[in-house]
Amino acid sequence: MNPSAAATTVRHWLASPVLCVGVLLAAMVGAAQAAPIVVGQVAPLSGLKASDGRGYSAGMQMYFNHVNKAGGINGNTLVLARKDDGGRADQTLAATQQLLAEQRPLLLAGYMGAGNLAALQKSGLLAKEKIALVGYRSSTFQPDSPLLYNVRAGLRDEIGKISEHLATVGITKLGLLYEDGPDAPALLASAEEAVKKNGGSLVAKGSYEMDTLRMENANNLLQAAKPQAIILITSGAAASAFIEKYRLEGGTARLFASSDVDLEQLAKRLAEEHMQGISIAQVTPNPYRPSSKLSKEFREVQAKSGDPDVPVSYAMMEGYITAKVIAEATRRAGARPTRENLAAALDSIDSLDLGGYTVGYRPGQRGGSRFVELSIVSATGRIRQ
Repeated sequence: MNPSAAATTVRHWLASPVLCVGVLLAAMVGAAQAAPIVVGQVAPLSGLKASDGRGYSAGMQMYFNHVNKAGGINGNTLVLARKDDGGRADQTLAATQQLLAEQRPLLLAGYMGAGNLAALQKSGLLAKEKIALVGYRSSTFQPDSPLLYNVRAGLRDEIGKISEHLATVGITKLGLLYEDGPDAPALLASAEEAVKKNGGSLVAKGSYEMDTLRMENANNLLQAAKPQAIILITSGAAASAFIEKYRLEGGTARLFASSDVDLEQLAKRLAEEHMQGISIAQVTPNPYRPSSKLSKEFREVQAKSGDPDVPVSYAMMEGYITAKVIAEATRRAGARPTRENLAAALDSIDSLDLGGYTVGYRPGQRGGSRFVELSIVSATGRIRQ
C-alpha cells in the first residue's frame, strides 16, 4: 500500500464511528492487560546482611527485566518494589505494611532473616492481606505455612548433606555455631538429629547474640572442645567474624557453612590463609560457570543486563530462581492476576523444571526444592568444585 492510500485508509477508520469505537475499545483492553504486576520485597539493602539482600534483589530484577523486554506475561509486566529493613526484625513488619499500603503488590518475595520472618508470620499479615510470599532466606528452620513458599532446600537438608559427607570421610566429632534466638531450640534439636543419623555427635554448641558479631564466647567454647569440624549456621558477616577470630587463635577444625554464608563477603573480609578449605552448602546451581542449563541461561541474561554495582553471587542466582517461579505463577494465573489466584497458581506448581533445578509444592510441603551440593572455597575466594 502506498503512503497516500494508507493515509486515506486511516482517515476512513477515524471517520467511521463504529470503527473508531472498536479501535478505542481494543486500546482500552490492551491497556488493561498491560497493568504492572507489583512484587514487593522487604530485605536488608543496608547493614550487615546487605550483600545478600542486594544480590537477591538484583537477581529478581534481572529476570523481570528479561521477561518485560520480551513482552511480559499475558500482556502484563513485572515490577519490583523494594524497601530496606536494614536486617532488623523490628523494621520488617512496619516496612511491609508501608509497602502494602503504598504499592499494593500482588506478591511478596525475597525476605531474609529468622527473626524477620518470625515477626511477619506472628503478625498474621499474610493471611489478612491474602498475599503469598515467594522466596526467603533464614538461618533457622521455618515450619511449612500457608502463603509462605520457598524455592530452595531447607536447613535440615543442608545439615544432613554436610554431616553425611563428613561421616564418609570419618569425621564424626562436630561443633556447631548458631545465632541465639527464639528458634534456636528447634535448630539445635534438628541439628542433633541430622548429625546423629549419620553417626556423628555435636561435642560443642557455640552461640552468638542475634544481629551482632560478638564471637568471644562461642570461639572460646569451640576452641576448648577441639571438634574435627564445625558447622556454621550463620549469616555471611557472622561467619567472617567467627572464622577470622577462630583461625587467628589457632583453631584448626574444618569449617562447613550453611548456604546463608555469602562467599563474596568472606572473600572481602578474610585473609587468604583463612579462606583455605572452607566448604559451603549451596542450594542453587553454581552461578559462576555453566554447570547446568539454568546456570547457562543465568550467565547469558546477566551478561546482557547485569548491574555492575552488584557482583554475581549465589544470592543473585537464588533471586533469579525466585523470579522465574513468580513468572510461572503469573503465567498460570491468566491475564488478570490477583493475590488469590497467584497463590492458587503457586499451589499448582508440583514439578517445575527450570533447567536442571526443579521446584514443586504439595500440601504441607512449601520448601520448593531438595537441591544441595557442597562447594569448596579456594584461598583466593573462588569455588574450587
